[in-house]
Amino acid sequence: MKRTVILNPAAGAVKDLAAVLRQLKRLNASRIHVTRKKGAAERFAREAVRDHCDEVIVAGGDGTLNEVVNGIGGQASHVRLGLIPLGTGNDFARCLNLPATIEENIDIILSGKTKAIDLVRAKSARTRYFVNVSAGGFSGLVDEKLTPKLKRAWGPLAYVRSAAAALPGLRAYRTTVQFDQRKKIGVDLYNVVIANGRFVAGGLPIAPKADAGDGLLDVILILQRPGPEIAVLVGKILLGSHLTSDAITFRRAKRVAIRSRPGMWFNVDGELIGNDPIVFEIAPRALQFAVAKK
Repeated sequence: MKRTVILNPAAGAVKDLAAVLRQLKRLNASRIHVTRKKGAAERFAREAVRDHCDEVIVAGGDGTLNEVVNGIGGQASHVRLGLIPLGTGNDFARCLNLPATIEENIDIILSGKTKAIDLVRAKSARTRYFVNVSAGGFSGLVDEKLTPKLKRAWGPLAYVRSAAAALPGLRAYRTTVQFDQRKKIGVDLYNVVIANGRFVAGGLPIAPKADAGDGLLDVILILQRPGPEIAVLVGKILLGSHLTSDAITFRRAKRVAIRSRPGMWFNVDGELIGNDPIVFEIAPRALQFAVAKK
């Protein structure tokens, strides 16, 4: 098997780069690329596909994984992916139930066991792919407040604290949403979440029922409500109990088209991907991911 490893040395769990590189040698990769700037992982992944690699291993966090997925893009069915979670959040690794240590993840990759995972394409001014979660609206304000200092001080409650800080800046978006080819709905909302995976922000269960291999997107619309109701909702999100809230509209679909006034920006793993109108479409079971044997 021809294998390429793409390592992000700036990932949060990388304390000793030389030690990590020594561990990665067990993979007997034909190439080990170390990224030095934004976009490098995507370029290395594209080169791996062009060089007919059978397997690309991501050693990094969710952002590095997202870059690699975009480097593979439309050629996803020809390449197997492995993930060694070295980031601070590792949200998609949680979806795959991957262990915490490098050695255990190397064992999983070498075992050859894989699982088919859905790939999502988001098309607006440009086209981007992702496997975890995209969000637009209020989540952008929360991300701005979610500083590294806040994460260190509040730990798992940092998302709630940053959401509370963002509440005064809330504004509603008059939004038209179409699920598959069904009739469009119009709603006033604060946030849209398009989920393939279950977690964001280091383990927050934003889409607790999502299955990354079911061929469907989990769509969560956070509707316009008074500030106190939204504050309560944020607490429910922390517990993963928000889908039954009156402030939530929850749907599943293969294709979701969104347009809003004012224009809503969307991000994937913290990266802005464009303004609406935007269309999300799922490619069922397009990726083969290395997973643990059950």
